[in-house]
Amino acid sequence: MDKLKLRRELIEQRGAIPAAKRRENARAIRETLLDQPWVQMAGLVACYWSIGDEPETHGLVFALWKHGATVMLPVLRQDNDLDWAVYDGPDTLAPGRFGIMEPVDTRRGVEAVRTAALLIVPALAVDRDSGVRLGRGGGSYDRALARVGPNVPTVALLHDGELISGIPVEPHDQPVKWVAQPGGLTNVSTAGPCR
Repeated sequence: MDKLKLRRELIEQRGAIPAAKRRENARAIRETLLDQPWVQMAGLVACYWSIGDEPETHGLVFALWKHGATVMLPVLRQDNDLDWAVYDGPDTLAPGRFGIMEPVDTRRGVEAVRTAALLIVPALAVDRDSGVRLGRGGGSYDRALARVGPNVPTVALLHDGELISGIPVEPHDQPVKWVAQPGGLTNVSTAGPCR
């Protein structure tokens, strides 16, 4: 299956998830992640501010910040690369490119993600065998994933049913190590569930 067709199908499936179920999914994902010691100990977290039918991250970002983590959120540049700025509470966000909320803090540059102890990224799906994520096609998060060190946990947030097999892989595609879904956390770097 080609990526464009797969993206369309996944976006359609996400659109059919009722709002109440999406809220429930967000709570389950947030609780699962916040229960992990490696999330609790991450002093600097690079995350994203969810939009549309993505698994909602607003509560997760707020909880990480309230628990003492420094949270960086992306700022989409004209070249579709990601700059980063620090989140300092819900009142420090403003609409950016395409209306996506971003921090008003000083931009730290595209390389700032290298300092993160944890990187949380969006995805439409992740391949259960390779860990490669299917994004929206801009390559922004593949660039960010390529910049973090090999020991940094990388997590894609998905709705249940979006950890699949057979995602076409291109040379620029970067894998994630973990997938967080409402049903739990899966280590895709070893293809085994986290218990």
